[in-house]
Amino acid sequence: MPIITIDLNFLGRTGDIATYLIPHSGGAVLVDPGPESTLPVLIPALAANGYRPLDVTHVLLTHIHLDHAGAAGWFAGQGAQVFVHPVGAPHMLAPEKLVSSAARLYGGRMDVLWGDMKPVPEARLAEAQDVMEIVADEVRIRALHTPGHAEHHISYVFEDVIFSGDVGGVRFLNDYVCLPFVPPETDMEKWRASLRRLLNTGCTRIAPTHFGISNNAAAHLARAGQFLDDVEAWLARNMPEIPDVETLNTQYTSFLRAQGLAAGLAEADLDVYERAAPAGFAAYGLFRYWHKVRGIV
Repeated sequence: MPIITIDLNFLGRTGDIATYLIPHSGGAVLVDPGPESTLPVLIPALAANGYRPLDVTHVLLTHIHLDHAGAAGWFAGQGAQVFVHPVGAPHMLAPEKLVSSAARLYGGRMDVLWGDMKPVPEARLAEAQDVMEIVADEVRIRALHTPGHAEHHISYVFEDVIFSGDVGGVRFLNDYVCLPFVPPETDMEKWRASLRRLLNTGCTRIAPTHFGISNNAAAHLARAGQFLDDVEAWLARNMPEIPDVETLNTQYTSFLRAQGLAAGLAEADLDVYERAAPAGFAAYGLFRYWHKVRGIV
């Protein structure tokens, strides 16, 4: 069964946010429809592949962050069934708290970045339990709970492909993989277990939302695991001397730059990764992880 990668051209940039279209005999499945601000790109892309929004029968969310799930409520209004982790379901029914939290980070840029986030009607919302099989005619997709980036994160397995959302990392250039640590739920132990779980599926391909399908899932996941190990080792060396988030941000930014350059990225390439995995967000996520989850004062 073909998988169609649709570039949502977020903010006019190519290769930033992907949604994945899986055709079936009765319509199509979308994995991570992206933010509502990219609907003017997504709707014509669906049409170019022979589909109307009304033909999208299932929307599978890896997690509820706006760059992945913002358009889910709109598609529910077109008739799609939206699948989400049970922990994320209340936020899809009533997204006001989620949107308010994002507004504290993005301020006046909320509309241009993400657009609106409509609630998903209860009748259109389904909780994707761990190892649950989602069936769309002849298409069968298995949901795997994979926390680490967020407690409500799900990866989806279809044939030989893992749709890994953010827990599998982000990959743009030179096959370099980094992990987007964010507050408040970064958890390295859970993240490491999730990477092992994805590897154990035996899938040969991996499709992160940022960006595109790789034909070597094992190599991708190995790079993600190595990045996790490198960051954890760096934290162990440096956190005892880091008093606050601002200092962590400065030092972690330098660490990321050194990692990327050592992996063969050009200076300009570092900005591409910074957009998908901002060091400032990571600093808050990692600081909280170290002091709250690890319990190290």
